Amino acid sequence: MPSLKEIKGRIASVKSTRKITSAMKMVASSKLHHAQVAIQNMLPYETMLEHILKSFLAAEAEAQTVFDQERPVKRIALVVYSSNSSLCGGFNANVIKLMQKVVTENQGLGLDNIEIYPIGRKVAEKAGKLGYKVMGDYADLADKPNVRQCIDIAMELGMKFLHGEIDRVELIYHHFKSAGSQVLTRKTFLPIDIEEELKADHERDLTSIVATKESQEYLKKRGERHEEHVQEVVKPLNDNFIVEPDMDTVLSKLIPKLAHLMLYTALLDSVASEHAARMVAMQTATDNADELLRQLNLQYNKSRQQAITSELLDIVGGTVNN
Repeated sequence: MPSLKEIKGRIASVKSTRKITSAMKMVASSKLHHAQVAIQNMLPYETMLEHILKSFLAAEAEAQTVFDQERPVKRIALVVYSSNSSLCGGFNANVIKLMQKVVTENQGLGLDNIEIYPIGRKVAEKAGKLGYKVMGDYADLADKPNVRQCIDIAMELGMKFLHGEIDRVELIYHHFKSAGSQVLTRKTFLPIDIEEELKADHERDLTSIVATKESQEYLKKRGERHEEHVQEVVKPLNDNFIVEPDMDTVLSKLIPKLAHLMLYTALLDSVASEHAARMVAMQTATDNADELLRQLNLQYNKSRQQAITSELLDIVGGTVNN
């Protein structure tokens, strides 16, 4: 049985650790709020672009561009989103596991024909250790999301796709649904399936940074009600509108905008998911520290009471003998 001094040392150590985890939880909560604001600022652009594309698709269902044409896959690229730091639960591990699964599925192409675009230091380090073909260093994006750099990456991937250097591009990231729910997502970036992308899950709870069991149950029920809701059929803005010069040319301008938005949205979702995962992990660590402190204090009081009882018995026994 440990001595009173050892138990006091453990109590002091756990208290110190609890202060750290509690502070990290508060920092992650603040950063999550800023990440939610960034997503909110992006939503008007996403809503308007989605409305325009749906209107064009409703008017001309057979319009196609070079960016949505399927072809035999010989070379692929993976844009994988992770964080630069750890202590965020299984956030990075899940992304890396899915990346390895995708590479295994396409190992018949050869590792030289699988390019990894790592957004985040953790996935870049792991891809390098596994011998994957890493294209560039984008670790700074994980800490400071930048729409200009996302556009540059999208343009680079688009040019490679147009010139036949790659035949398919996939995104691997966490979709932020709420502070307590981040969905690991694998999505095809190129060739773009416009209708599939417009039907994708865009639901997010950007009003709360609380991740308690009660709030998660509420969000789950809310999601079930949302699924039961019948979506409104999109109709053209006007039955008689005229597109100049033609539908394909306009779509060839709009689809790259959609591609830029997909990369940037995935980045914002990943950043928000990272802070949410870290907040939940630190909250869990703080709760565990509280429980451990309760057990240690109980053990300390029992040991102290036992020591007092032994001293009293010694004193009483000595008195009787005298």
